[in-house]
Formats: sequence, C-alpha cells, structure tokens
Amino acid sequence: MIRRLYAGLLCLLSPLVLGFTLWRAWRRPVYRQRWWQRFGWIPLSRGPAPLWVHAVSVGEAIAAIPLVHALQERYPGHPILMSTTTPTGAAVVRARLGEGVTHAYAPYDLPAAVGRFLRRSRPALGIIMETEIWPNLYHAAARHAIPLYLFNARLSPRSQRGYQRFHRLLGPALQSLHAIAAQSEADAAAFRALGAMRVWATGNLKYDLPEQDAVRAAGAALRQPWGYRPVWVFGSTHAGEEELAVAVLRTLRQRFPHLLLVLAPRHPERCASVAALLEAQGLHAQRRSAGQPVRPEQEVLLVDTLGELPTFYAAADVVSVGGSFVPKGGHNPLEAAALAKPVSFGPHMENFRDIASTLLAAGAAVQAADGNALAVTLAHWLTDPAAAREIGRHGLRVVQAQRGALARSLALLPERLRT
Repeated sequence: MIRRLYAGLLCLLSPLVLGFTLWRAWRRPVYRQRWWQRFGWIPLSRGPAPLWVHAVSVGEAIAAIPLVHALQERYPGHPILMSTTTPTGAAVVRARLGEGVTHAYAPYDLPAAVGRFLRRSRPALGIIMETEIWPNLYHAAARHAIPLYLFNARLSPRSQRGYQRFHRLLGPALQSLHAIAAQSEADAAAFRALGAMRVWATGNLKYDLPEQDAVRAAGAALRQPWGYRPVWVFGSTHAGEEELAVAVLRTLRQRFPHLLLVLAPRHPERCASVAALLEAQGLHAQRRSAGQPVRPEQEVLLVDTLGELPTFYAAADVVSVGGSFVPKGGHNPLEAAALAKPVSFGPHMENFRDIASTLLAAGAAVQAADGNALAVTLAHWLTDPAAAREIGRHGLRVVQAQRGALARSLALLPERLRT
C-alpha cells in the first residue's frame, strides 16, 4: 500500500521530473547526453541476457571495475550493461572499460521508466553498488523475475536514521533483494534493522583493486619529463579545496621551489573556474587536455580529463585526497595506497570512515586538520623520502591484507543464469 502511494505520487510528479531534466540539460550541456535514457528509453537488448551493474557515480564505478571483470570471466556468454546516474560516472566507465561494456543512464524511479528500462534491457540479474534503494525499481525487478543484489552496501548512522523514518516503504524493497553484500558487520546490522533479510558482511570491494603494474609503468612514463621536480598530487578536489591547495603550495615552495602541484578537481566541468582562480593567484598552470609538456616555470598541472587519476598518483611523491578538507565526506584513498604512496586527507572522511580508520591505525596515512597541518605533513615527507616510502609500504600492506570481498560477494551469485 505504501509503495503504491509512493508510485502514484511519482506519477503525478512526472511532468515536473521531465521539466527538471530538460532545464538541467539546458543549463549544463553534459546532461543533454542521452537524457531520454533516464526515462527508460535505452537501446533494445538483443542476444544473450546482459548482466546489469549500476554505479551511481565515479567512486562506485571505480569500485565496480574489478567486479565487472570478474563477471565477464565467470559468465562469458553474457554481455555487461553498466548504468550510472552522473555523466562523470559515465566517463569513467568509458575510460576504464571502453568497448567491453555497454553504458546506459539509469532510469528515474518512476514506475513507467523503470519498467521500460527492464523490458528493454532484459537483464539476467542486476547488481546495485553501495546504497541505491529505489522501491519502484526493486518492485519492478521482482515482478519481471530479475534477481537483484546490493553489493558493497553501506549505511552510515546518519543515513540509517533517515531511512528508518521510511522503513514501511524501504523494508519491503530490501526484502525483495536476493542478497545484500555489506561492507561490514555494522552495515549488515543497519540493513537488517531496516527490514532486510538476506544480508552478509563480505567486506569492502574498494580493497579489491586490479593489479597495478600497468598503472605504475604509465606513471613512470608520465613522470619522466618532469625530471628532478618533486610532485604533489591533490586528487578529487571540491570548491574550497583549490584555495587551500594554493596556500599550501605557496608555503611548500619556499622550501621546495621546484615543487609541481598536480591538481585534479572531482568534476572536470569546474576546471574553467579553477583555472581562473589559479591565474588570479598569479600561478602558471598547464591544462592536461592541452597535450603540452609542463614547462619548468609552471607550478601547477590542472587535470581536466577523466580516468587518469591513478596514473597521476603513480607519478606522485606525495598524495592528498580531496572532498575531505571541506564537508563532502571524502574520497577513496586506496587507489594511492595500493600504489604505495604516502596519503594525506582532511577531517571530513565520513563516507570512508572505516577505510580511513584502518589506514590511520596501520600508520599508512595522515589526517590533517587544516591546510597548515597539511603543509607540515607534506614538508616532512618531502624532506624525509624514506619516511614517506615507509608510510606508502604500510598502505600497500593494508590493501593486500583486506582483499577478498570480491570473491565473497561473487559467492552469493548463482552458478548459471538464464540466457
């Protein structure tokens, strides 16, 4: 009954949803790409039933890459359909997986849209990454006899409190899932408290990174033209963090005058405003998309491309992870840790609380309270490369020790699928 009321309300709001979609496409051209797919109008699936993997944005898409490769190996007769919600997530799928998968934008949770999406895609199963609970989608999948799984599932205490207010709507949706693979026992307990029944704590898929040999080689090739210059990579930054980066860079260059800052905003569409900020601060910056080598007088390389951040991490001497010095919940530090790089992040790591705690407890990262503390940490690492390398080795050991969530999650899937 509650879900029917929810579905009816969304049906009434459908004209507003369409209006919002067109307005956003007008305001932000990147959202014009295949906007109709958000209403379920994806290309018809022909041939064997695909395996559908949904990852809302960049972080979830990156975490899903080893899963996609494992699915391709385990079910070679089934193509992969990967959906995202954001254009940046779509760009990561294209950059990291290329022609190996088909990409589509996920539908809104409108009854007609989700039904159309499932009828046109005909997936043999669906795997939703992390915390995407959509009652109409889950109900439609059950009605079409499509088994759905929630992988790498997590619920922060704050999210759990918010979801608890809607447990009569969300509980039946979670009960329709074939299995939930939670990141931790605490996450598993949180899902059970919402009404989920088939829940296992399998670990965090973000630790199951692919082998890094090719990334290291690409990083070494990227680094070679920079010669003797020390390199600080500040990845996945948000508004407010670029100003912090400029202040820290000025402080560090007093002691390390040849330091190169590689600045990678989380959302490339912000790069124009970031470039303007750097110019206003009197800094000489080179855009990655220009395809030109960094000149000795340039202090900053602005990464305005997608899919290259791991390569830049591999080229770095020291790494900072953005979204953590402003209240955005942080971003994944494991990509740098897996490359044995010394990692720093700010006080706001709520979205990666367990990973951050594990790294800190192992002496594999430093959490800086603000820009001043960050400058002190980076200066110490640049002055004492042996200490920096030791922190990086601790990080690599953490990643290696925590692997295994992928195999445990895959064990929840059936051996055979319908074609």
